[in-house]
Amino acid sequence: MEGIYAIYKPVGMTSHDVIHKLRQATHIQRIGHAGTLDPRAEGVLVVAIGRQYTKQLTQLILKDKEYFADVTFGAFSSTDDSEGEKNIMKVEKIPSISKVSKCLLSFKGEIYLRPPAFSAIKIQGKRAYAIARKGKPVKLDKRKSQIFEIELIRYLWPHLRFRVVTGSGVYVRSIAHALGEALGCGGYVEKLERTRVGAFTKINSANLDFFIQTIKNSSEK
Repeated sequence: MEGIYAIYKPVGMTSHDVIHKLRQATHIQRIGHAGTLDPRAEGVLVVAIGRQYTKQLTQLILKDKEYFADVTFGAFSSTDDSEGEKNIMKVEKIPSISKVSKCLLSFKGEIYLRPPAFSAIKIQGKRAYAIARKGKPVKLDKRKSQIFEIELIRYLWPHLRFRVVTGSGVYVRSIAHALGEALGCGGYVEKLERTRVGAFTKINSANLDFFIQTIKNSSEK
């Protein structure tokens, strides 16, 4: 079963949970993934099984990634997604679709975005989310981010759906937060799906339970 595979991670699991399940099923410890998906996000998680293949993860992480994001306007969230504590914003004028679209398109190219406080970025050896969960203030510096494509799919206040193709290390939650700031109405990710990592797509990704069952069936032969 050694190789590189696209697994469709369901909502509610961490990327590490997927790796843990695969280690249990394959009895192989050398397993890694290319690009973390938040627990609240679903979609394509590229995993490498076996020493020969985990060595290729560095290059896979650098591949472009496609996401579909559902954003809710009218509030900021402490986690920049639906799980966090909400700070409701007073919106006197609802942004028009042309304004939202124009603002969204302004993110295309090389921009600077601030990573979410609840992220896996390390601060003096500790994960930012671990510090934030203790109620301690976390403010990360803005980072250079590459947005290759971004487009509005659907907008009906207070809900927005957009598609985005990003470079490595871009948090879509940061785009939602920055968009809410630019529009003056607040915004956070309600739902997030990653549909592609490089050449690995949603269509050719495997259901996690089916993949594990296939491994078990193979080992029993």
